[in-house]
Amino acid sequence: MHVYDLIDTQDTYRANADQCAFDVAQAMVDRNIGAVPVLRDGVLVGIFSERDLMKRVVVEGRDCRTTRVEEVMTEDPLTVSPDESLENCMLLMRRHGFRHLPVCEGKQLRGIVSLRDILLHDLSEKDHECRMMRAYIQASPEI
Repeated sequence: MHVYDLIDTQDTYRANADQCAFDVAQAMVDRNIGAVPVLRDGVLVGIFSERDLMKRVVVEGRDCRTTRVEEVMTEDPLTVSPDESLENCMLLMRRHGFRHLPVCEGKQLRGIVSLRDILLHDLSEKDHECRMMRAYIQASPEI
């Protein structure tokens, strides 16, 4: 399965680089999301995560209402194309220590995939396989 299959119906919240960190953090809380792609003129320039908020705003003592998200985001994040496999996305997240991966065609954002998205999809597939095996076993004639 490709990552596009997970993000196809997704409505991705996007932040503008000049938004204040407070507004983006509030949107993250309202939507229960842990990271937001950051755009400038419609092009992906960064990602702003809960970790960025803690490390670069809270711990550094910045005022979140006056700090622009572009000042505290992770710039030029690693991205994957829509045809990337879920397995490779998971490998990249584990190797680099992050939980969110922007999906782009060039610099054009198509969505964002989280480790939670992939794990829930995998769990759903495993559950389906289990149900199919149980049905097969129950339908098999006794030997």
